[in-house]
Amino acid sequence: MITAHLPSGYILARTTRRPEPLVVWACILGAVWPDFDLLFFYLVDDRAFHHHRYWVHAPGFWLMILAVVTPIALRLRSPLKQAAFWFMGGWFLHMCLDTVVGDIMWLWPYSDQMFRLATVQPTHSHFVLSFMAHWSFALEIMIWLIAAALMLARRRAA
Repeated sequence: MITAHLPSGYILARTTRRPEPLVVWACILGAVWPDFDLLFFYLVDDRAFHHHRYWVHAPGFWLMILAVVTPIALRLRSPLKQAAFWFMGGWFLHMCLDTVVGDIMWLWPYSDQMFRLATVQPTHSHFVLSFMAHWSFALEIMIWLIAAALMLARRRAA
């Protein structure tokens, strides 16, 4: 996925009946958080290896974080507790979406093997054009349309 992480976080937040604003932002931030590694990828690491090999894209690492965060979050007030868990839900959604045509190390730390459901072939001069020509881009558009519909429905109801 190239563009669908942000709206997918919004959709995730709207799966609750009346989410607190903090929960909405936690879902959105969790859904885009793993791609902040692109700053390191481009600005520091000089694209030495694919950014999906960084720790923020390793589900095993996040399970370790969840093991530490859960006992702490359970002691927090309800909105903060909900936000912590919904942030992790947004992160998990990011990993699932990246698995469609990206590479995710689902078995790390036991294996560095990357998993994806489909491969985007370099059919165009730029990788973004190749992604846009691939069937998976229709999934991204669908995610954007669902998020927009949910947002419009919410505004009409208010």
